[in-house]
Amino acid sequence: MKLFTNILIWIFAILLTGTVLYYQRMTGPTYPQKGNIEVDGQPLDFKLLRSWEKEKEPGEKSLIPLVEFTGETLNGITAKCEFKKNNTKDEWSVVEMTSEGDKLIAILPTQPPAGKLAYRIILKKLDKEFVLTEEPTVIRFKDYIPSWIPFPHVFLIFTALLLSTMAAVEALRRGKKVRIYALLAVLSMLIGGLMMGPLMQKYAFGDWWTGWPWGSDLTDTKTMAAFIVWVIAYIVLRIYPKNRFWPVFAAIITLAIFVIPHSVLGSEFDYSAGEVVTGR
Repeated sequence: MKLFTNILIWIFAILLTGTVLYYQRMTGPTYPQKGNIEVDGQPLDFKLLRSWEKEKEPGEKSLIPLVEFTGETLNGITAKCEFKKNNTKDEWSVVEMTSEGDKLIAILPTQPPAGKLAYRIILKKLDKEFVLTEEPTVIRFKDYIPSWIPFPHVFLIFTALLLSTMAAVEALRRGKKVRIYALLAVLSMLIGGLMMGPLMQKYAFGDWWTGWPWGSDLTDTKTMAAFIVWVIAYIVLRIYPKNRFWPVFAAIITLAIFVIPHSVLGSEFDYSAGEVVTGR
């Protein structure tokens, strides 16, 4: 019976973590924007790119697949892209797009780390034009990130959420492994969030840390907040092993923090100041 209960608890924790991971994948200002449009009677589902990782040695121009259609062919459809630097008074520029399978590709000027371009896609069939979205889409550029960094960063961050949940459940059922789960959650956040996270930030945008107290990047700040809460919870558990409030409280705070979409108020290159800022 005890083994069955433990299995159910782990299943619950894994499902919760998986749900949050899926939510994070579907939200946030850098994940593809989905939409649909009808072009001369043909329904099209599409995704618009909102983040672009530059090559290791980028050129002045970037070949970017801005649009991806879901299993649709673009027979007789041409497209152009209007773009300009985001949050500037620049005039809109126009480039013709090429199609490659179910993607539309534009050649755009490469931007500095955290530089953003606002763009809109216009399809044309015969003599009719169709604008994909009413409001321009914004794509953020980031520098090349070595392939060995993202996976352990993401894996450890969500492992921390899994362990956080396990610690709370263990506390509620008065189990003996609360302190172990709490310690592992702290270590996962420390390595995955406060070590691997800044490393990714440095490669992508040139800064180690853009959260509190030096900036307003929510991703950095919320990671620090979760870490601090769990450090407090672990210290309390060292002194009072039977304490239930702090591990449960820390787990609730951690879950609430994970619900905040990734990259909200993230880094952005300020073209007027010529530097990366945060909180936009």
